[in-house]
Amino acid sequence: MTVDVAVIGLGATGSAALHHLARRGRRVVGIEQFTPGHDRGSSHGESRIIRLGYFEHPSYVPLVRAAIPLWRQLERESGTPLLEVTGILEMGAPDGTLVAGTLRSAQAHGLRHEVLDAAGVARRFPAFRLPPHFVGVFQPDGGILAAEPAVAAQLALALAAGAEVRTNERVRAIEPASAGVRIVTDRGTITAGQAVVAAGAWIKQLLPDLPAPIRVTRQVVGWFAPSAPALFARERCPVFMIENPDGIFYGFPAGPRPGIKFARHHSDETIDPSAAARPIDGADEAVLRTTLAAHVPAANGARLDAQTCRYTMTPDEDFILDRLPAAPAVIVASPCSGHGFKFAPVVGEIIADLVTQGETAHDISRFRLARFG
Repeated sequence: MTVDVAVIGLGATGSAALHHLARRGRRVVGIEQFTPGHDRGSSHGESRIIRLGYFEHPSYVPLVRAAIPLWRQLERESGTPLLEVTGILEMGAPDGTLVAGTLRSAQAHGLRHEVLDAAGVARRFPAFRLPPHFVGVFQPDGGILAAEPAVAAQLALALAAGAEVRTNERVRAIEPASAGVRIVTDRGTITAGQAVVAAGAWIKQLLPDLPAPIRVTRQVVGWFAPSAPALFARERCPVFMIENPDGIFYGFPAGPRPGIKFARHHSDETIDPSAAARPIDGADEAVLRTTLAAHVPAANGARLDAQTCRYTMTPDEDFILDRLPAAPAVIVASPCSGHGFKFAPVVGEIIADLVTQGETAHDISRFRLARFG
């Protein structure tokens, strides 16, 4: 099989790349080792937060701004609701990573926001309990993305534009070839002019010479029964993030799935992505319950469900969007470190730019591999 572009991995990033490349008329094939929407990666679990005041770095804000109209376009073209605006409340010490970083981005880019003291948070959003020195930054433009439906919508539009999708097919090797790239799978060989590797947790296994130190971490997400469900109705409760001495946590108001979704943003548990997932245990639950009890007590009810997902971590927690130096026909697409889903459609656009034009108007200088030396 010979194609213009092969996209390896069909989570949020890969499905977006497949969609944008197909609509530009490229002959493109997408290869997924499982079934799209599977629970062994980073594109499942019902929902994702979208936020403009980016605590990680102000340079992400223009990309979020570019992503929002693309999400709306994806909704229109697919006929699927994907983005619900609820606002976002980010809480913590004024000088902490979360609050200070969010305010830095909001002020740098003129984003709508409001700073509330702890008492103000309690009055306006009674689900939350904060120590007196905490503050909350409320941004009305934050919201919720539907995770699995977003991947499905992008793949459906890619197929409609002529892409081929191959699932339950594992890539064994990615090799430079005279015609571009030779991709060996457990079903045969594909020759492509270029390859986009969006394999998430498996990216280092597929590209062992990738000049970036990457590790994969295990993350636990729980759904908990609220004792006062009215406090978490979406018209009363935004998506939220909380930073305390145990880390940064995030949660969602009530949705179609029973319970309040809540998780810690980062864990330090490094895993082998090919190994069986460790079962969720009492220690995992205790990490979440400690913060729920302290700050969201009305959500600290019975655990209704739990899942694991995987973060593909770079040391600086920034993305990788670049060509592989030793094989420039290979584009590494790893908008990773646990905060990439919201960018999927604009990252798809960026990848299509790189494939078709060799460059993009979006600023991706922060995501180059050269930063690793």
